[in-house]
Amino acid sequence: MSLDQHWFTEIANGYGMSLQLREKIHDEQSPCQHIEVFDTETFGRLLTLDGITMLTSRDHFIYHEMMTHPALFTHSAPKQVVIVGGGDCGTLQEVLKHKVVKQVVQVELDERVTRVAERYFPEFCEANGDPRAVLLFEDAIKWMQEAQAGSADIIILDTTEPVGQATRLFGAPFYGDCLRVLRQGGIMVAQSESPLFNLEILKGMRKEMNTAGFESLMTIQFPLCTYPSGWWTATLARKNQNFGDFREQNVRRKTFDTRYYNADIHRASQMLPTFLQEALVK
Repeated sequence: MSLDQHWFTEIANGYGMSLQLREKIHDEQSPCQHIEVFDTETFGRLLTLDGITMLTSRDHFIYHEMMTHPALFTHSAPKQVVIVGGGDCGTLQEVLKHKVVKQVVQVELDERVTRVAERYFPEFCEANGDPRAVLLFEDAIKWMQEAQAGSADIIILDTTEPVGQATRLFGAPFYGDCLRVLRQGGIMVAQSESPLFNLEILKGMRKEMNTAGFESLMTIQFPLCTYPSGWWTATLARKNQNFGDFREQNVRRKTFDTRYYNADIHRASQMLPTFLQEALVK
């Protein structure tokens, strides 16, 4: 990360993404990480953790919608959902749009991320008081190890990139615990980085999921201009069941609004370019 008086720049793989700033409006060192919030000229507010872009007001909806609705509309009746990470609560808000969901447990290590989001991104946190939402601030690895087997329909891994302590959330032991916690036909979905810049990470994640016992995997793609390369993926893994088709008519008749996700996007997101198809079958 590079920061001067007027620009925030994140550099990765010889590539830089810059946002013009108006001012920094929050800066704190939590017990876990450095949390900053900026007011930008064209992307609204920007949240960074340890100098890495987490979200902006302008394009967050693409990520949050694609991390949630493809999985929830693929499952026949997603009643119990677990979110690992997701401290900004945007993913939580999207999940709670589904009336069939009876409970969402969000397990976020750093409570300060959520409190900062509530202050500076209140539009993400409007559902935090929903009686179906349970916000826990603890280690997700320990929580998943102790969770009841077969107690969740969907597990969403809304995590940072695999650096530092977060690397523990990208390996077969943790994925294996998620598999145990899922019911038959349950779905785990994980953000899986840029297919252009982080292909080896994506391939490694899928290998670890297979090692953990997930046999049916599906990687989807979507644009996200403020993440490195502007191109992102999520990978879905299903317990003891093929993916089959999604509930397309339910998507077309959904009673809530989305800004990016729809039935056509759901189907199109599964169509991968040739280099990615070839890389993921090796």
